[in-house]
Amino acid sequence: MRILFVCSGNICRSPLGAQVLQTRLADAARAHVIESAGTIADDGAAMDDAAAAQSRRLGGDPSSHASRYLTPEIAAAADLVLTAERSHRAAVVSLAPRTAKRAFTIKQFARVLDGLEPGDLDGVSTPEQLVERVARLRGTVPPPADPADDDVDDPYRRSTATHERVADEIDRALAKIADAVRAVS
Repeated sequence: MRILFVCSGNICRSPLGAQVLQTRLADAARAHVIESAGTIADDGAAMDDAAAAQSRRLGGDPSSHASRYLTPEIAAAADLVLTAERSHRAAVVSLAPRTAKRAFTIKQFARVLDGLEPGDLDGVSTPEQLVERVARLRGTVPPPADPADDDVDDPYRRSTATHERVADEIDRALAKIADAVRAVS
């Protein structure tokens, strides 16, 4: 399965998400392509130092990251798109309309997983089936009172405390996502 993380510059949130998911999936990560891109990224930029420090803190490896601009081809190739914000999800769907059913914010995908009833995932035996089932059931899980709660703040050029808070939010969501993906891998 190809999992794509998307944010703006592809130097903070999306590479952090990709690296943390890689770490959380451990050996199961080998069965997946986990990558990232940005809606306004410059190709080839290194990860932001503060975000890279958070990735290392959470077990990730930012050393080989090079940012890349999100294209319709990159978006269309993904089996699961996890975005930092709803605006990034909208950008992905605008570039590749067929991704609508497999694009979520990171926090939305985790929230829907968390809100499913026992048995909702019965019969799901592959990561692709997991994405399809979560997409089909996303409307059965109540949305947050404030839609912005599904977004992850942009920590770029902000304090270390902000970077840490954002990294912890991403990590909490990815713990749930990794558990679900690992269970069907």
